Amino acid sequence: MVYGLRYYFRHIGKEDRAISLPSIKEEFHLPVVLNRSDLKELFVASKLLKHRVVLTLVYSAGLRSREVINLKISDIDFERRTIHIRQSKYKKDRMVPLSIYMAHGLKKYLEEEKPKDWLFYGNDKNRSYSRTGIAWIMRQALKKTKINKKVSIHSLRHSYATHLLEDGVNIVTVKDLLGHGDISTTMIYLHVANCSFHNVKSPLDTLYPRQCNDLLLCELD
Repeated sequence: MVYGLRYYFRHIGKEDRAISLPSIKEEFHLPVVLNRSDLKELFVASKLLKHRVVLTLVYSAGLRSREVINLKISDIDFERRTIHIRQSKYKKDRMVPLSIYMAHGLKKYLEEEKPKDWLFYGNDKNRSYSRTGIAWIMRQALKKTKINKKVSIHSLRHSYATHLLEDGVNIVTVKDLLGHGDISTTMIYLHVANCSFHNVKSPLDTLYPRQCNDLLLCELD
């Protein structure tokens, strides 16, 4: 309603009325991240090689759905181990590293499926895969796992960014790899990554003088 009134007041030339309307505070939610065990389970859940390659590629390069479906075979450089993302969000091109393991999977996929131009095609080999199709692959794979987190295909991108930070990659590099226009967007992953928690112990672990696997069976001093 507020957004509608703002547009209306600007349309009729009453900018002051538009400005005086209250601001709308958006709820802040941290992205849900899959851990490494979740990912291993997810990547083997799909029976089709094509589906496994799609999911693995999204995570391995931190790609958006639209970036995946717009990939062409020529965008994959196996010798230089790079993926060329063309005209993505903000109308920018960028290069991202091609994982060694991903390269093996892609070569096997190309040999078996023999796509023509698009890396991932739909029902017609002359047309690219759809974003709804990519989302469907993720949903079907999740059904075959024990993962109970509320995640989507975009969660693989969140997981990629978080794991890079946990592996020690600096945030500026992560920003460039994700293709973010502003580093403040990337900084949200600092709230999720546990890279700053590695040397921090819970006070419960230091409360007792000796280790105990079962607190209820501990002899409390």
